[in-house]
Amino acid sequence: MATIRKRNGKYQVQVRRKGFPPASRSFHKRADADEWARHMESQADRGEMPAPVKDLGKYTVKSILERYRDEISFKKRSFYSEKYVLAGLIKQPFAKLSLAELTVARICEYRDLRLKAVKPGTVRRDLALLKQAFDVAINEWDVPYRINPLTKISRVKPQKGRHRRLSEDEYATLQAAWSAKTSPLVGSIVRFAIATAMRRGEILSIKWTDIDWKARTLHIPVTKNGHERTIPLSTSAIELLQERQTYNTCKTHPFPMTGNGLQQAWERLCIAAQIDDLHFHDLRHEAISRFFERGLSVPEVALISGHRDYRMLLRYTHLKAEDVALKLS
Repeated sequence: MATIRKRNGKYQVQVRRKGFPPASRSFHKRADADEWARHMESQADRGEMPAPVKDLGKYTVKSILERYRDEISFKKRSFYSEKYVLAGLIKQPFAKLSLAELTVARICEYRDLRLKAVKPGTVRRDLALLKQAFDVAINEWDVPYRINPLTKISRVKPQKGRHRRLSEDEYATLQAAWSAKTSPLVGSIVRFAIATAMRRGEILSIKWTDIDWKARTLHIPVTKNGHERTIPLSTSAIELLQERQTYNTCKTHPFPMTGNGLQQAWERLCIAAQIDDLHFHDLRHEAISRFFERGLSVPEVALISGHRDYRMLLRYTHLKAEDVALKLS
């Protein structure tokens, strides 16, 4: 409730609300005092008045991130990658600040410095995770932040999607590299990725029980977007799995390898093949592009790839105006 009194020729306004620090200000005109009082009361009704500094001082950014890591991120499928992002955020100078000291300007300073060192997509990921941690702190842990400071920061513009294709020569050098290094498992994983457009984690999680040999399908119970799917298997994919049955000693998984192990093996493979700027995820792009080149429709490719938004598949089509012109003649 606002209290207005005249003292020494000025109108003094004081606004008190339970759970908020008192706010006061002086004005020469009564109309200005009334307007400011209404504004502050409206802020209090919306929960936008700042929390008491003494309460915010009990928390540091580091403590919020560590609790989020241990209680929230730990339960997520993406924990393996998120823990490294959180570790990087915790090491930043702003993480030592209390919530009373943290300002939007300090976060923007981190954003701008980070953009000079890494790609925009990485910064977007960092800020999104930081925002999510603050959202949980405000909504579930009763941390007395009234507004998440990340909501006031301009979004980093997303970088253009990669359009990296694997050339025939590059594939040949990769094949020679895994043969020379006697890495049949890595070679099988690469070939299977191109045959199915599956993600790295999906391939490594395959169990023999997920395969329906008669129907020539593979069930993928856990995916990146949280929606399970069943995909058809090409003849080459079936043959690869049959090869794994012959040479694999693992009774549960066709491709018994950890995500970190595959990442390291992939990097060594690219170095041996002298191929630059080729990510394992680019094999998924290559596979989807090949599906379109074989004449599969967008719904058919989406069934295999798991894309729920068909617009996401448009960047894989690589249509040429001259090819479309021939169809129109």
